[in-house]
Amino acid sequence: MTYAIELKDLRKSFGKTEIIRGANLAVEAGERVAVIGPNGAGKSTLFNLISGRLTPTSGQVWLHGHRIDGKKPNEINHLGLARSFQITNVFSKLSVFENLRCGLLWSMGHRYTFVRFLANLTDVNERAETLVRQIGLAAKRDVLAINLTYAEQRALEIGVTIAGGASVILLDEPTAGMSTTETTHFIELIREVTHGKTLLTVEHDMGVVFGLADKIAVVVYGEVIAFDTPAAVRADARVQEAYLGSSVADAQGGFH
Repeated sequence: MTYAIELKDLRKSFGKTEIIRGANLAVEAGERVAVIGPNGAGKSTLFNLISGRLTPTSGQVWLHGHRIDGKKPNEINHLGLARSFQITNVFSKLSVFENLRCGLLWSMGHRYTFVRFLANLTDVNERAETLVRQIGLAAKRDVLAINLTYAEQRALEIGVTIAGGASVILLDEPTAGMSTTETTHFIELIREVTHGKTLLTVEHDMGVVFGLADKIAVVVYGEVIAFDTPAAVRADARVQEAYLGSSVADAQGGFH
């Protein structure tokens, strides 16, 4: 079977310190997977290995049947994987519409285009208009990104991330710093814009995890100790002992 993302005995060491210790994971196309674990478990390192920002010490990363470990981030992106980061990463001095248009250019066959010709790119502009509405920022279409609220900037980053048409989306703590109301809205936004795509997200908010994910991958000390449905993970004694604990049990009304 060809998986959307597959990790095979993935390892990463920094000097003598091994951060990722033989991680294995197989995510099917269209699945929404939350990656959880205590601080220092290796979640961000895992994302960096998948997206090409780091090269594994050993092991393999596969994307839709293509081995991608060792490839550059832009090469991996062109194979259909896009990633957002913990810190909002948009062009602050460009408008919402202009940010989305920049994200669309390469994927729609336009390479190095002078700004004065952008208005003539009908296909790009029409798709950007659709994305503006899809991420709920139609009223802020011409507002500079720097003048958006934090939640709006995160929504814009999601829009730019999906603009390239990637089939696999990695989101690193997408709701961090948001209020409860903003988080609830953002979960629905993520559901809508990633429909039909494969989603991996690192998330600490257990309400988001259990409300969004089809499956949960639990990473502890650089290993995936559990990968299953939210109900199964919640009932897993290893997970309760290693990570979730009583606070999550209370929030979810108990594990049993």
